[in-house]
Amino acid sequence: MPWPTLLQTDGHLPEQASLDEWYAQLLARVGQCSAPELAVLGGRLAATPGLAFLAGYQSALRVLWPSAPRSLGALCATENRSVRPADMHTRLDGLSLNGRKDFVTAASAADWLLVAAREEAPGEGVKLALGVVRNGAPGVRVERLPALPLVPDIDHGRLHLEDAQCERLPGDGWDAYVKPFRSIEDTYVLTALCAWLSGIGQRCAWPQPVQLRLLGVLAGCAEVTRLPPAAPATHLMLAGVYAQFASLETELDAAFAAGPAQWAGLWARDKGILQLAAVARAKRLEKAKVALGLG
Repeated sequence: MPWPTLLQTDGHLPEQASLDEWYAQLLARVGQCSAPELAVLGGRLAATPGLAFLAGYQSALRVLWPSAPRSLGALCATENRSVRPADMHTRLDGLSLNGRKDFVTAASAADWLLVAAREEAPGEGVKLALGVVRNGAPGVRVERLPALPLVPDIDHGRLHLEDAQCERLPGDGWDAYVKPFRSIEDTYVLTALCAWLSGIGQRCAWPQPVQLRLLGVLAGCAEVTRLPPAAPATHLMLAGVYAQFASLETELDAAFAAGPAQWAGLWARDKGILQLAAVARAKRLEKAKVALGLG
């Protein structure tokens, strides 16, 4: 990681009328860079935690699918609040997708969509594939849903598929994509939000111990990005950086309270985004401890 460049990047990109315009502006600013660099720079340049989240999420998608287009994308797996393959009803027959996905991040702006779908033959065990479709292509419709309380500037929607033609990505849809993405997303979203906090801390002259501890979390995240996402040791290390970040809560609240109300209000509204996957992370941690003989 080119830390001097990343840490000296200051200022916020102006918010745009649409998320794809903001993201295009971000890419124009940062140029060609690695996924970890995109998460850090996106976080530093984001005016809100929601936009920092978006940068981290897009970085994670590019780790999952290195050949992804430069435009905004989304992974669509959730059906009825579950990502378990056995709970999915969306199906891939040949290269045709039919079904519904209940959560599309950045629904109004996502250009391409990774869709998890079942493809096993009758009588076979559940088998998952991952197909790619373009938003607005024949048979592909995204229904925009009301804003959520967390990161309301990043909209979401529901995906409807009717005989939608797709490109099938190689490999098993669960083991190669949906399952590892949980840890990848957790890593890159934490990276981007810590970068956002670090930028606010420098701008508002937060106490040096707080700023340095945020940098420590960023360094830990950078190490996790180097590890295979499905490995037990990765889950243990990721839990470690999340615990390190959680220990900052009191100091962060105090730092925000002593500064401009604008930043404090944004953080109070959106910080819960990091807790949405806490239960799943805890389960992965316990499995990792057992696998490593630490349980």
